[in-house]
Amino acid sequence: MNSPRILFIDAYDSFSNNIVSLLTTTLDAEVDILPIDPPELNPKEPKFAEKLASLLRHYDAVVCGPGPGSPDLAQDVGLMKYIWELEPAHLVPVLGICLGFQSLVVSCGGVVKKLTTGLHGMIREIDHAIEQPGLNDGNIFCGVPPFKATLYHSLHADIGQDRITASEWVASKWASPVHLPDVVPLAWVYEKRSDCTERILMGMRHKTKPFWGLQYHPESICTEPTGHQVIKNWFRVATQWNLNNNRIRNSAYSALGTITRLPKSRTHNIYESMNRTDHNLGNPHSWISSSSELATFGIDRRYGSRTLRLPIHVEVPDIVEILQGDGKNFIVLDSASAKANRIGADVRGRYSIIALDVDEALKLEYRAGEKHVTARCPSSRGSSQESLETISLGPGQTIWNFLAEFWSRRKLKADDRSKPFLGGFMGYTTYELGLEGIDVRSHEERSHDRPDLCFAWVTKSIVVDHTEGTLRIQHLSSSESAGKAWADSIANKLSTSAIWSDGLRVDFNKRAQLSELTPPSTPKSISIRTRILVPDADEYESKVRTCQDYIASGDSYELCLTDQTLITRSHTSSPAAPSTLAPSEPGIAPQTSWQLYRSLRSRQPAPFGSYVRLGGATLLSSSPERFLEFAPDGLCSMRPMKGTVRKSRAVATLAQAEAILHVPKEEAENLMIVDLVRHDLHGVCGPGRVHVPKLNIVEEYASVFQMISVVEGRLPPPCKSGEGEKEEEKTGLDVLAACLPPGSMTGAPKKRSCELLHEVEGRRERSLYSGVVGYMDAAGRGDWSVTIRSLFRWDDETAKGAANDAEQGQEREVETWHIGAGGAVTALSTAEGERDEMFTKLKGPLGVFDDEA
Repeated sequence: MNSPRILFIDAYDSFSNNIVSLLTTTLDAEVDILPIDPPELNPKEPKFAEKLASLLRHYDAVVCGPGPGSPDLAQDVGLMKYIWELEPAHLVPVLGICLGFQSLVVSCGGVVKKLTTGLHGMIREIDHAIEQPGLNDGNIFCGVPPFKATLYHSLHADIGQDRITASEWVASKWASPVHLPDVVPLAWVYEKRSDCTERILMGMRHKTKPFWGLQYHPESICTEPTGHQVIKNWFRVATQWNLNNNRIRNSAYSALGTITRLPKSRTHNIYESMNRTDHNLGNPHSWISSSSELATFGIDRRYGSRTLRLPIHVEVPDIVEILQGDGKNFIVLDSASAKANRIGADVRGRYSIIALDVDEALKLEYRAGEKHVTARCPSSRGSSQESLETISLGPGQTIWNFLAEFWSRRKLKADDRSKPFLGGFMGYTTYELGLEGIDVRSHEERSHDRPDLCFAWVTKSIVVDHTEGTLRIQHLSSSESAGKAWADSIANKLSTSAIWSDGLRVDFNKRAQLSELTPPSTPKSISIRTRILVPDADEYESKVRTCQDYIASGDSYELCLTDQTLITRSHTSSPAAPSTLAPSEPGIAPQTSWQLYRSLRSRQPAPFGSYVRLGGATLLSSSPERFLEFAPDGLCSMRPMKGTVRKSRAVATLAQAEAILHVPKEEAENLMIVDLVRHDLHGVCGPGRVHVPKLNIVEEYASVFQMISVVEGRLPPPCKSGEGEKEEEKTGLDVLAACLPPGSMTGAPKKRSCELLHEVEGRRERSLYSGVVGYMDAAGRGDWSVTIRSLFRWDDETAKGAANDAEQGQEREVETWHIGAGGAVTALSTAEGERDEMFTKLKGPLGVFDDEA
C-alpha cells in the first residue's frame, strides 16, 4: 500500500519542521513542504485557481502551519486563504495549526483578537469532548484521554464565547455560535486573569467542509504524546472523507520546484550548476580540485602526535606564552573552568585546543552577500608576502558547499587517540553570516570589508586533556620524520621552560569580586585614557516595550534583544610597550588584548573560553554556552541556554537558583528555543531523528547559574538527491549551516524575529557577538560555542589620535572594543527586569577594564 501523501504549507515558522516530523512519524506519511508564497502560484495570475486545484490533487490532505503575523494579512497567510475558498469540486481535507487555525476561523466569519497577555511556551490542560460527538461526526478529539499541550500565540479566535454566562457555558461550549454556523468548537483552554477567566478556543471543525483546526502546537516537545492521537484521528477522518467523496489522489509526484522534503538537501541543484560552469579557477569545484599552491594546502597529510604529562600548575595561557612568541594570528579554545571545583562535570569542558603556527596556515574568508571566497596564505614559511586567490561561487552554490568540498579532499579517519581534534578547520562566524542563511538582508548597508566567516586549516596544534592531565602535541604532516622532529622540538621547548617546573604559580581559586548590579560608569582616570559608552537604561527599556508590542501583535513568540557597549582606549606605542603575549605586571592594568583575556578568564572562567586573532578580528570570550557538537558517526548535540541568575549571598546554591529559575517565564524561554533548535536539526537530520534528553536543567558556573537543555539529532545515511546525481553525505558543516544564527540569540520564529530585531536594534551589526567560534576537524568532529560574555575589536577600527587634554600633542593608538549583552523578551517580561539582566551579563566582560577605572 502506498504511503499517505500530505502537503504542508509553511508560513516561515521556526517550528514547521517539527510538525513535518510529527506527521511523517505518526502517520507514516510522505510530507512535501511548500511555502505560503511560491513564485509558481501567483494569485494574480488568471489560471491560479486551476493550478492550485491541480497541485492539491497530488495529496491526500493538507496541513496549514503556524507562522508569525496576523490571519487578516494576506502576506502572512498566503496560499492558506485560497485553500479555504476552494470550490466544492476541488475540496481536500485540511488541518490548520496556530496561524492556520486562526486563518480558518477568519474564513468562517470569525474574528481574531489579542489575548490579554500572550501565551508563549505555556503548557495548559486541553478541555475537549472525549465521548460525544463521535469520530464519525468529525470530532477528532473523540476517545483522546486528557492531555496538556504547549501554546504559542498572542492572538485568539473570538466566536462570541465571552457573551455566554457561566451557568450556560457547560451546555453551550460545544455548540456552533448562532452568528457563525460553520464553526463547531472542539476544544478549549481557560486562562485565569486578574479580573476574569479567558476562554480560548483550541480546536474546531468546519460544519460542512473537511476542515479542522488546532490553536495549540501538537509538535512541541512539551505537548504530551497522548495528544498525538488527535493527529491520527484527523487523518483517519480525512481518509474516510476522501473515500466517501470518491476523491482519488493523483499518484504522480508534483513537479513544483519550490517543494522540498526533510532532510533538506545541502546541494540543491549544485551539480547541475557545476556541469553548466566552465572549468576554470573561478569555479569552486575546479579550484578545489586544481593543483594551485593554495588549493593543495594540507592535502595528503598523515597524523602524528606526542603526549606529555601536564604539570598541575601549568595552565593553557602558560602554554601559549611559551610557544607562540609574537605571532600575528592566534586561535586558543580554552576550557578555563576545568579546574573550578564547584562546577559540575557536564559544564567544565574537558579539552582545550591551541592552534600553533596559525600565521602559516591557509585561511578561508567569506563576506555575507558576496559570491566569492578568499583564500590566503604566506608565500613561504616566515615570509611577510602573502599568496591570495579569489574563488567565485557558482549559481546555486554557497560558502557551505565550498567548505564541504574543501574538507572532503582532506578528510581523515577518526580514532580515539586523536580526540577531540586532530587538525582541520578552526575559526569563527558572525551573526550576519547566519542572517544570510535565513534570507534576512543586513549586509547591504555595511561600509567595511570584514569577513563574516574566517576559518584557518590548522595542521599543528596542542590538545590539553584536563581530565587525564595530559598535553598532546600533534601535526598533519606530509613527512612522518619531519612531523616527529617538529613535535620533539615543541616538547623540548615546553619541558625546558622555567614555568614547567615552577610550582609556585598555582592559583586555582582566583576570582574577581563583583559589585552590586548598576550600569557601569565612564572612568575618569587620566593616566589610562579609557572611555566606556554603555546602553542608556531608559532607551533599552523602551526597546523592550517595542519588542513586547510585536509579540502582542503575533509577529514573534520571543525576541532576543541585545545592545552594545563601546570601549575606546589608547596606549602609547613605544619600545617599552609589552609584547603581544606578555602577562600583566602586578598592579598594572591590562594593556594588550592577551592581558585582557587573562583577566577575563580569571574573573569568568568558562568551559568555552577563547582567544582568537584571525581575519582582522580579536575576540576574547568566556562563553558558557555550547552551540553545537557533532561526531563523525552523525550524532550532533545542541545545548540552548536561557534563564540566568547571578551568584550572590541570596543565591549561593544550586537549590536556590532552581527555585528562581523553575518558574513559567524562565522555563517558557528555554522551551521556545528548544522547539526552535529541534526545527533546525530536523531540517538537516530528517523526521524522527531528533530527541531531547535534557530539558530545563539548571547548571552552576563560576559567577552565574544557567538553565540549559540538550537537543540531539543524528544525520541520515548518504543518499542521492535524484536520479543520476552524486551521493550526498551530510556532515557537521550541514548542521552548522542549518542552525545559524543561534536560536538562543534570535527568538522565534527565527526569520521574522531577526527582521524585527534588526530594526529595534537600530540596524546595527552584532558582528562577532551572537556568532559562533569553534572547529571541525579533518575526521568530521566539531564543537562550536555561542559568542556571548565576550568582547571583540576589529583592526580597521584602530586609529591615531590625541589621547586627552592632559597630554596634548602626543599621538596615541586608539582602539575600540565591543561588548554585546541582552536577553530574551517575552510577553511576561518586564522592562526593568530585562534591563537588569542585560547589565548583569555586561558586568562580566566589562570587568576587565575595572583596573583602568
